[in-house]
Amino acid sequence: MSSRSRRVKVRSKAAVRRRKKIVRRAGFVVYILCCADGTFYTGYTKDLKARLKLHNAGRGSKYVRARRPASLVYSRPYRYYKFAIREEARIKTLTRKAKEKLIKQC
Repeated sequence: MSSRSRRVKVRSKAAVRRRKKIVRRAGFVVYILCCADGTFYTGYTKDLKARLKLHNAGRGSKYVRARRPASLVYSRPYRYYKFAIREEARIKTLTRKAKEKLIKQC
């Protein structure tokens, strides 16, 4: 056995009970942008107006920076962070036709 064995931090039951679970509640938005070259960009944010300004100012994502201007074509609000990032990941796996269908439903 090596001299550098790992120490496992043991927490008491009281310490585990005192630990608070972090719940992110503030209202999140999943959105799809249509870029100047006709491609779609999907993301999530807490403040949609500010995020759109960042994207079109060239300080958002690298993908949109090279394809400005971008316009909002879809947005859906979520109460919890967990649901918003899950939906963003689901939308990113969709085909272009499926995204177009989703946008038309909105």
